[in-house]
Amino acid sequence: MLVHGRPDPIDGLFAFLVAVAIAWLLVPLTETAARRLNAIDEPRERSLHQAPTPKLGGLAILCGVLVAGVLFLPWAPLPRAILCGAAVIAAVGVLDDAFDLPAGAKLVGQFVAAMIPVFSGVWVNDFTLPFLGGVRLDHVLFHDVIVLGNVKVGQVVTVLGFVAVMNVINFIDGVDGLAAGVCVISAVTFAIIALSLDRPGAGVLAAATAGASLGFLRHGFPPASSFMGDTGSNLLGYLLATVAVLGALKTNAVVALFFPLIVLAVPILDGGFVIAKRLKYRRPVYEADRWHFHHRMANIGFTQRRTVAFLYGWTLVLAGLALALRFIPYSDDRGNFDPFWTVVMGIFLLFALFASVYVIDVLEILKLRRFRLRQRIGLGVPEEPVKAEVDAGVAQELETGEFSAIDPETGEVSRVDPDTGEMEAVRPKEPTR
Repeated sequence: MLVHGRPDPIDGLFAFLVAVAIAWLLVPLTETAARRLNAIDEPRERSLHQAPTPKLGGLAILCGVLVAGVLFLPWAPLPRAILCGAAVIAAVGVLDDAFDLPAGAKLVGQFVAAMIPVFSGVWVNDFTLPFLGGVRLDHVLFHDVIVLGNVKVGQVVTVLGFVAVMNVINFIDGVDGLAAGVCVISAVTFAIIALSLDRPGAGVLAAATAGASLGFLRHGFPPASSFMGDTGSNLLGYLLATVAVLGALKTNAVVALFFPLIVLAVPILDGGFVIAKRLKYRRPVYEADRWHFHHRMANIGFTQRRTVAFLYGWTLVLAGLALALRFIPYSDDRGNFDPFWTVVMGIFLLFALFASVYVIDVLEILKLRRFRLRQRIGLGVPEEPVKAEVDAGVAQELETGEFSAIDPETGEVSRVDPDTGEMEAVRPKEPTR
């Protein structure tokens, strides 16, 4: 335990290894606890797993982070508050995994857990924007009103950010190993950035988070023997939010604001897409559905391993972009750009953009309604009468995962079986004239 002083960067490596070992060893014990508490994830219509699976693996992640934190972080008020908040959000997750808490109760638990580190000092009010200089949240949002009672504007915004990150990580935890793997990549990236910005405490915490996620992934990679459950997904979201604030946002780096947005872009985009769809179809934002990236990949025939490989790869590309922004000396931060390194930076940006467009094209996120309209109109159906029908059909396809295809020559309708990924004929269909 570091009683005084600050961690050495090498402590990040030790924290990573300790967290890996503890999480790896404890997952079987959490499986036993889950069976005793009946915290079992039974396969349902929207599930991608086939067998009942225990879902308290997040407790092993918690233990890995807590032990590594106690050993390699200074025993000071701020680290204690962070670890205390981690225990609180994990406890909320255990209750949810065991008793299926209402959405409102889970949200309250997330806010309570987030407020523990935020009101202990993990919050942001000042940050730097490229070409614009420093920005103060209290001045921008409330015209020089610095506090709301005794609560600062930056604290309110940071709490909301914590809760948002918890939920986007929770959203992607729908296929074996996806959330854990994305968090390994994200936490390693945050650790490197934090250590490079002379934030060793945040770097050690990020390394411990990566290690605990990797230790769990040994059991959670498809086919998984254990799920992290809300215990793990909320905990990892909480930890990633913490290291994002301490390791990047609370610095004077010009691009600091973009590090979390790029590193966490995959879960952020997934969560944003799903919420937009739910709002569009007037459904509660907390209601489960099959509109996530991993569900769409399953719907078009991807196996679980191929799904996680695609999304791991996308996350790695964006993590590489974040590291490039940190380490490539393309600018002196005063508007002067080095020609060679600017070209190199542009290559990274183009590659990340290409990868993102490619995945979005694979998922057909922007095409489905227009494609269905074109199919129907191509068969001779007038455009206006079928718009409502197409909207209803698209909503049904996204909800059930059964995507149909219409042969423009014969009018035969087929669908993709969400289990096998194979096309099967539904019924012959004559063109409507």
